[in-house]
Amino acid sequence: MKGLLGKKLGMTRIYDQDGNAVPVTVVEAGPCTVLAVRTQERDGYSALQLGFGSRRPKTVSKAVRGHVAKANLIERVPSYIREIRLAQDPAEQVGHTLGPDTFAEGEIVDVIGTSKGRGFMGVVRRHHFAGGRASHGGGWIRRGGSNGMKEHPGEVPRGRRMAGHLGHDRVTVQNLSVAQVRKDANLLLIKGAVPGPIGRFVIVQQSKKKGGKKA
Repeated sequence: MKGLLGKKLGMTRIYDQDGNAVPVTVVEAGPCTVLAVRTQERDGYSALQLGFGSRRPKTVSKAVRGHVAKANLIERVPSYIREIRLAQDPAEQVGHTLGPDTFAEGEIVDVIGTSKGRGFMGVVRRHHFAGGRASHGGGWIRRGGSNGMKEHPGEVPRGRRMAGHLGHDRVTVQNLSVAQVRKDANLLLIKGAVPGPIGRFVIVQQSKKKGGKKA
């Protein structure tokens, strides 16, 4: 298991050897600096804590500044810090830098991101309800209708699908193929769509179902 932190830059298209257009998502994947190493003996699990991006040191707490100082990042505090779980203890050390060449072209990956927030939505948009009829006096076209019960117990059951907040959830898109690796530009071109708006941080990791095998 391996992974990187990155930022979604948008979508474009590239052309394969046969001239077919391939839709890809451009992800700025790296440089990611190793901030901490978790081992089975000391922590009970194997992982790498990575940092990506940068922000002004005065915008973070002294605890964070002291933590990233171990990796010599006092002047460039990462803006995105996450752990990548590994199958075994990593060989990398604190301060080591990982780039998009961690993955190879054709490798299968999972991408984790935060979906676009849609705000407060009704049941038609949120749960795909059909709504009421639009003719013959139908006055509740996009409403959910009755949601209660009879006299006993006379309450709305737990878990009833109703209007509410839509989106802004952690979403994992599995089994995407790496179309291109551009090491000099720190870019990964991933075939298909990636969750979240442009500029949102994402996690790119080796596919759990296919084990990162090439497509």
